[in-house]
Amino acid sequence: MELEVEAFSKLLVRPVVVVTTVSESGIPNAAPFSLNTPVSFDPPLYGISCDPTHDTWQNIQENGDFVVNIVGKDFGDLMHVLETDYPYGDNEIEHAGLTAEKAEKVKPPRIKEAKAWIECKQETNIVLGNHIWIVGRVVAVGVQEDSWKEVIDVKDLLCHIAGQFFAVDMKEARYKRAK
Repeated sequence: MELEVEAFSKLLVRPVVVVTTVSESGIPNAAPFSLNTPVSFDPPLYGISCDPTHDTWQNIQENGDFVVNIVGKDFGDLMHVLETDYPYGDNEIEHAGLTAEKAEKVKPPRIKEAKAWIECKQETNIVLGNHIWIVGRVVAVGVQEDSWKEVIDVKDLLCHIAGQFFAVDMKEARYKRAK
């Protein structure tokens, strides 16, 4: 079946993360992202693709820090709250009924209810198409104990396909040893 080129993003399942930042005046911001990935192991770098008009980008430009919160399928019903275009300076963490916790090494808080979190300091950015690819140096990482089984436990993660379509029934991480 042939598809329109614009449908390419509907072919991939991507993890949903909620990126937290903080404004210059100290107000937290939280927004969901599905265009995100590790970029390098050494040095440890993580990238997100951000609309340049979003509060997330404004906050990263102001202080350079962000936290990638890896979320579970229980966040599915919160996506409409977290992606709402509230006025700049509104606290989306509070709107969603979530809990902000102090991060270890960056200014923005992490989300207590997240399965895991990656604290980053902006390393570089580049305009790609209609988005800005923001690369952060990973400075701290954490995971909820019940979500760790030598790797993150994928069965409870929330993944995004496209638009309103989410994948919520991942089974388990498996590997095959090379002989």
